[in-house]
Amino acid sequence: MKEQIPPTLRPDTLREVSLESLIEVCGLELISGNSNVVVTGISMNTGDLRAGDLFVAMPGVKTHGANFALKAIEAGARAVVSDAAGLAIIGEVNVPLLKLENPRSHLGDLAAFVYGNLPEVMPKLFGTTGTNGKTSTTYILEAMLRQLGETTGLTSTAERHIAGEVIVSRLTTPESTEMQALIARMRERSVSSVAIEVSAQALSQLRVDGLVFDVAGFTNLSHDHLDDYADMAEYLAAKVELFQPGRAHRGVVSLDSEYAQEFLRLSNIPTVTVTYRTDVEADYKVLVTEELPGLTKFQVTLPSGGVIESSLPIIGAHMASNAGLAIAMLIQAGFSEERIRGALAGGIDCYLPGRTELVSSPGAPAVFVDFGHSPDAFLNTLKAIRKITAGKVVMLFGADGDRDASKRPAMSSVAVTNSDILVITDHHPRFEDAASIRATLLGAAREARPDAEIYEVSPPEDAIVKAVSLVQPGDSILWAGPGHQDYRDIRGVRTPYSARALARQALKDAGW
Repeated sequence: MKEQIPPTLRPDTLREVSLESLIEVCGLELISGNSNVVVTGISMNTGDLRAGDLFVAMPGVKTHGANFALKAIEAGARAVVSDAAGLAIIGEVNVPLLKLENPRSHLGDLAAFVYGNLPEVMPKLFGTTGTNGKTSTTYILEAMLRQLGETTGLTSTAERHIAGEVIVSRLTTPESTEMQALIARMRERSVSSVAIEVSAQALSQLRVDGLVFDVAGFTNLSHDHLDDYADMAEYLAAKVELFQPGRAHRGVVSLDSEYAQEFLRLSNIPTVTVTYRTDVEADYKVLVTEELPGLTKFQVTLPSGGVIESSLPIIGAHMASNAGLAIAMLIQAGFSEERIRGALAGGIDCYLPGRTELVSSPGAPAVFVDFGHSPDAFLNTLKAIRKITAGKVVMLFGADGDRDASKRPAMSSVAVTNSDILVITDHHPRFEDAASIRATLLGAAREARPDAEIYEVSPPEDAIVKAVSLVQPGDSILWAGPGHQDYRDIRGVRTPYSARALARQALKDAGW
């Protein structure tokens, strides 16, 4: 099946922007053509380009975007921006050419200007980064904002939300041109507050350029993405970029992970702290008061000494910590503790797609589908499931191909150490050999716990059937990795696939 990529989102009403104003405000140099032209959008990719766009041709890893300038012009681009190298490739064309060196570093500001995202008209922006928990915190934060009466927007790994409209995501954090168009569409729908998941890659690749967050939040840092970053120090430095002047006005740092103090030291904006750890001092303290299947009750003690009590329809102390982070971010943004306390008193009405999502029916063995794909994510989720499981815990997982292979042994070690039975299967093999990935996982699991009950089952359609055959009511299965995703990446093809649907069918076939 051919890969289906969701379309970019833009405002319905086109705003005409003159090249003359772009030249003046953004420091462009007119090389040829007439500046008396207007553009109505901006694109860096001919696949997303629309008639009337300004096309920005940038140097890439494999080729220069200038090689696609003629295609962009044929598709309706009204002007082209590139660097000197790109302009030499383009040559003479029948639309205005503008020069801008290092265009990627200016792309966010260009897009913000084209879409009219000026500081005085922007909604409140909340950005959350971290290895684990940033998607969950983003959803929890949006739910809180909605309960506070805000018209909300959200952009995350899973979805985009615009005043109640839900759209499937393309990237965790969109390219700056798409992000600015998305914000403009949100403004068009009178969105007053936006919760944004910000990945390390988005910061490194300048995808959030042109945005200044009212409040930034940091969840944690743990082993992940070391295929993109040389080591943990470089990975941390990428994320702490969000906590710098010009990126955000204020920040909240969770002190739950070992890298938190170093992150806090490197932050250069006014920052407060939050933790659920009892051995760490913080401005905001989170206490889990009760854990039930499908419900976590908690309270947050504020710097004022006041307490906010609420609950989440999700299991896990780490989820309560995410909620505490979100509450601190709201207070940093200017919402009063009295208003927050009243809005959240009856609980937080949020749904987190693919985050410890219970997909089984009452009376059946519990099956949880989760997006977690790092050792730390496995540990937190397994701990949460263990607390609410009377019987045994079965862990089912596979690892991403063509992604950070160094974390695979740790994933297996955590999985086998914190479950009663382990089932190893496939996830997104991409262009790697699936059997080789499984062999690495299997070897690490047996080394960590030689006496463990371990099964290797491929493909995952058969693995969930095997896992269900091993459980009875009172037992739990955690299927980690696929979460909300509706495909598997096999040799570059997005093959339709739903862990949720497969788990439900396996339970049904087993008589549950």
